[in-house]
Amino acid sequence: MNVLLASIVSQTPIVLPRISYLTIGPALVLFGGALVVLLVSALLVRARRPELYRWLALVAVAGEIVVATAGLLHVDAHGASLAVAGALASDGFGFVVAIIVGAATLVALLIGPSFVQREHGGPEYAALSLIAASGAVVMGQANDLLVVFLGLEILSISLYVLVGFRVGDGVAREAALKYFLMGGFASAVLLYGIALIYGATGSTNLVRIEGFLAADHLIHNGVLLGGIALVLVGLGFKVAAAPFHAWSPDVYQGAPTSVTGFMAALAKIGAFAALVRVFDGALASQASLWGPLVAALAVASLAVGAFFALRQRDVKRMLAYSSINHAGFILLGVYAASAVGIRAALLYVGTYGILVVGSFGALSLAQWVRGLDEGLCSLDDLRGLAREHPAIAVTLAITLVAQAGAPFTTGFLAKFAVVEAVIAAGETWIAIVAMLSAAVAAAFYLRVVLALYGRDRESSVVPAIAGAQVEDGRSAVTQRPSPSERVAVATAWGGVVLSVGATIVLGVVPTLVLSLVGRAHIL
Repeated sequence: MNVLLASIVSQTPIVLPRISYLTIGPALVLFGGALVVLLVSALLVRARRPELYRWLALVAVAGEIVVATAGLLHVDAHGASLAVAGALASDGFGFVVAIIVGAATLVALLIGPSFVQREHGGPEYAALSLIAASGAVVMGQANDLLVVFLGLEILSISLYVLVGFRVGDGVAREAALKYFLMGGFASAVLLYGIALIYGATGSTNLVRIEGFLAADHLIHNGVLLGGIALVLVGLGFKVAAAPFHAWSPDVYQGAPTSVTGFMAALAKIGAFAALVRVFDGALASQASLWGPLVAALAVASLAVGAFFALRQRDVKRMLAYSSINHAGFILLGVYAASAVGIRAALLYVGTYGILVVGSFGALSLAQWVRGLDEGLCSLDDLRGLAREHPAIAVTLAITLVAQAGAPFTTGFLAKFAVVEAVIAAGETWIAIVAMLSAAVAAAFYLRVVLALYGRDRESSVVPAIAGAQVEDGRSAVTQRPSPSERVAVATAWGGVVLSVGATIVLGVVPTLVLSLVGRAHIL
């Protein structure tokens, strides 16, 4: 028997898929960086070295951006191709998404560990951030529906843990559990939709699905329509598009503030990259089927995000509904179903990713100087901040007005791009709805800015900073912060300034970002 098995094996050579290490390089560097962080923490088991883990993670992210840039230059020179048995696409779109993910993760790693300093000095935050980023990169490069699902799970599971990072906080635990349960349900729906698309087309490979549908081999589109609807529901949950947004206000509020920014950025970048690949790529010939569904989601998200945010008194819940409104704008680019729409959606999600991380970073600094908990943050908690800490107030105000679409910021550039793409597609009525929702959204952004520059708080807040006292309703630090705390706050400031600088510079001189997204061609 052993001789027979050996004979069979010897006559059947194993054919391995060709591995393009440049294609998988960005995800490989991020995941490898996470392993290095965990290995170093195992060797330094008795030492608390949060800054060391942060810098190791930053080096990994910088390496990922370099590798992704090299991949983009290679595609420019030699053209797009498939890798790993056609499971991944080595094209401009995937590498541009990898660069955007790296930039957002870089800013988040500068900002995020400042609160970890006050919790514990473990490596978990840095490692989980890198693993989540690798999942978003995989989603941007996926050329197979199962790879999309794999990248989504890598991203999601890491974010579930980060949301509940403050294990001693009941609100954070509740938010993490809600995110986990709703996320698991959405993943199941997505997987069922993938099964239906496979049943209708006979493949999960996006290029083969596109070829099958273009050749008009489909006998009946009922199964395909069901699969499209379920995939849209699964990914719609991840981007917090209405009516699949119910989880986002509670999760945004319960998660640590800096984690909220990272989650909002990466979840949208990864999920929208997958939406563009699946709908504007493989299913482009079926736009008549999915177009009305995407349009309905976009309009619902624009309306729900803008009007429900006006009712909020908690700033984090307000920004949660703001993210729903932003999801509606990005869906407009997907709905346009054109090269212009793809570039507009990518421009929006890229600029939003860096901007939202900076917004929550500035909010985290405001909570720190006010001695507030990382969870709740009402408008009254921020009232009069400009008099006490003008630098924090101005950075927070800039990121908020940029999200509102103020001229000479990336927020205006992104909104203009998606509205232009929709008008070019002949859907002027949706463009009008988008502009009206932007006008409504400006009201709640300005309400926060007015609170920052308004009267001082009427009631004092007991500060949580060690050695602090209250004077005239304001917190005054009587002891100098420790060296590690100074480093954490300084790097957090670095991340916020980097975000604000990119928002203004790229808004005034948009050539660089427009050139980057202009090279994001789908295979």
